Amino acid sequence: MAAVSHTFFPYVTPVGHITIAADGSSITEIAFGKKQLEGAERPTELTNRAANQLQEYFAGKRTAFDLPLNPKGTPFQTSVWAALADIPYGETRSYREIAEAIGKPRAQRAVGGANNKNPLPIVIPCHRVIGANGKPVGYGGGLKTKEFLLDLEQKANKHQD
Repeated sequence: MAAVSHTFFPYVTPVGHITIAADGSSITEIAFGKKQLEGAERPTELTNRAANQLQEYFAGKRTAFDLPLNPKGTPFQTSVWAALADIPYGETRSYREIAEAIGKPRAQRAVGGANNKNPLPIVIPCHRVIGANGKPVGYGGGLKTKEFLLDLEQKANKHQD
């Protein structure tokens, strides 16, 4: 069995540096800022492809990502992340709605915890989860970034109507 070749590379985006990590066959992590992640720091075809798709997203030209993903998490976390991936571009859901979507309506706090541990922000759109009051709350990339992403999607949706 061949050893898995982990790589990572920081890219400049409209929300600052984003570091993208891959395991040779899939994207494993996206982190805000310049981060030291597992493996060698070098761009690969896969990290470049992810960066290009993110740039298209930031330009309002991409509403969905076409990348092989391999987020590591517990079965509960991966169920939450799958529900996040089902939130349509330009729409939002509350933590309660995500908890209900995964069949655990009382697990709102746990959904928030899983959201916080999402290793692939933007691509798995945890920014689309908002508080019960309809306001953006908490985001690993910072509230300004969350508001930027939600605003970007709202504007792009308006141009498509």
